[in-house]
Amino acid sequence: MDKKGLTYRDAGVDIDAQDEALRRIKGFIKDTRTPGVLADLGSFGGLFRPQLDGLEEPVLVASADGVGTKLRAAFLTGVHDTVGRDLVNHCVNDILVQGARPLFFLDYIATGKLEPAVLACVVEGLAKGCRENGCALLGGETAEMPGFYTDGEYDVAGFIVGIVDRPRVLDGSAVRSGDLVVGLPASGMHTNGFSLARKIFFDVAGLQVGDTVDELGETVGQILLAEHKSYLAALSGAIDRVHALAHITGGGLTDNLPRVLPAGCSVRIERGSWEIPKLYKYMAERGGVAENEMFRTFNMGIGMVAIVAPDEVRALEAHLDALGERHVRIGEVVAGDGAVSYG
Repeated sequence: MDKKGLTYRDAGVDIDAQDEALRRIKGFIKDTRTPGVLADLGSFGGLFRPQLDGLEEPVLVASADGVGTKLRAAFLTGVHDTVGRDLVNHCVNDILVQGARPLFFLDYIATGKLEPAVLACVVEGLAKGCRENGCALLGGETAEMPGFYTDGEYDVAGFIVGIVDRPRVLDGSAVRSGDLVVGLPASGMHTNGFSLARKIFFDVAGLQVGDTVDELGETVGQILLAEHKSYLAALSGAIDRVHALAHITGGGLTDNLPRVLPAGCSVRIERGSWEIPKLYKYMAERGGVAENEMFRTFNMGIGMVAIVAPDEVRALEAHLDALGERHVRIGEVVAGDGAVSYG
């Protein structure tokens, strides 16, 4: 009698599970198809034909990112259908600040043991984010890597490509001293600061993911999984009115605003110009976190910043008002060495 040989499944990789996962996600991906998509799911590479009408000098803009340790909240709660949307929105915002609109998105998901239902939830979130932002989920990769990840855990990364006409690229060169700084509110912590937040909630406050934080009226899980907002719909029609945009992610206002300032310019932020959400006040008090550390770790309630000439600010604000988008003037550009100060 022949002895049964080892299989890939014996080594921890289940091809049948991969096939089942693919079956579950095909519909989500199909729903993101845009006119530029030329290849069906399953090809070795995605094919995309961009619409170039009206563009004098098309420039592609690409970015890659991950969700970071926000994934830990997904593992603890068992809620996996929001982190994909977070990832898409984060990447969309990153190319929006250079004036680009998204064309297509690719994902990479790695796990120790593939769970088709979990993967389907993650991809459902990715697809929802792509549909909302008008870009195609063109393809991706799922890697089952036994021994690399603890059971029930995974990592997800995203890759986005967008397009902008070169004369409309936002590179910060138009920023001048005297420009005004307009902040658009965030919808939570977005995708940054979660290692410190988890330490405060779990280690210092001694809370569990399902516990309600009385001061905030939500569970820890709800707070941590609040979705990262996309600003594409709010700002895509106003790109020509701004001198620069800054996505407030890791490093907060302190480190992200200097990335769009030309030489000789700094920004002065007026602390009392917006209401800092209770979440950050709670974490600062419970964790004993210094104010400057809070401003470098969290967005403090501002998810996107527009730098605008004084004679354009009212037009930008009218545009945002018409869309029902909240906004607040939080500072101005001043002469300096590229730093952010708080008054």
